[in-house]
Amino acid sequence: MIEYLMFVGIGILIGAYGTMIGAGGGFILMPILLILFPDRSAEMLTSISLAVVFFNASSGTIAYVRMKRIDYKAAIIFAIATIPGAVLGALTISYINRVIFNYTFAMILAALSVYLFIKPTKKISPHRVHPPSHTTSVITDAKGNTYTFRYNIKIGIFLSIFVGYISSLLGLGGGIIHVPALVNLLNFPVHIATATSHFMQVIMALAGTIVHIIEGSFDKESYFITIAVAIGAIIGAQTGAILSNKVKGKWIIRGLALALLIVAVRILYINLK
Repeated sequence: MIEYLMFVGIGILIGAYGTMIGAGGGFILMPILLILFPDRSAEMLTSISLAVVFFNASSGTIAYVRMKRIDYKAAIIFAIATIPGAVLGALTISYINRVIFNYTFAMILAALSVYLFIKPTKKISPHRVHPPSHTTSVITDAKGNTYTFRYNIKIGIFLSIFVGYISSLLGLGGGIIHVPALVNLLNFPVHIATATSHFMQVIMALAGTIVHIIEGSFDKESYFITIAVAIGAIIGAQTGAILSNKVKGKWIIRGLALALLIVAVRILYINLK
């Protein structure tokens, strides 16, 4: 019983921080699972992580809907594009060795951390000329703040297919890749990117989780762990969405970068022991 209360507590932290930065929390949960269950298959651990991302993202999305910060057109198109990759990633994980998985996971997190810390946000010139093919988006949130930006929808679709595969494969949820991509490659304001990313993760994580269920990745213990962490994540996600209002965009990204680096070093340390 105490063990499951611990998982609820972990879920609250994951939900709060993950929602604040739009990352879904999988990048925090997955390393914790790798540490707590060193002898369990990567397939089982990613299935737990991805399912929790679904519940966390669903809760966070409800909060972001109230804040009116989601670009629904981009979110729906990009989310649909993640589905083929998410399904393929869930099918691929069972063929990957656990040690190789750990090293791959850690190196991806470390590389992304360095990039995000050096370049947390991208400054967009108001005089920049965009091709006619770029999509214009105007978002006015619940506080009356208006965000106007333009992005290349084709690049967004391509990135989303890749994000879907990597996220499902590693149990990340996609936010740690999608948020930086939306900000630095597609010109999204940070707060719109975090909210839109959360909406996308609901669809992507659900697709990957369904595949894991069909493939039999869950056992009785993993179901209970998933439920405990998900309960905490649902609670924490509401807090994270509120905190996102109080943190500047560049510090949201840098906070993400620091967390990724700590996690990467920890996983590499465990593998080298």
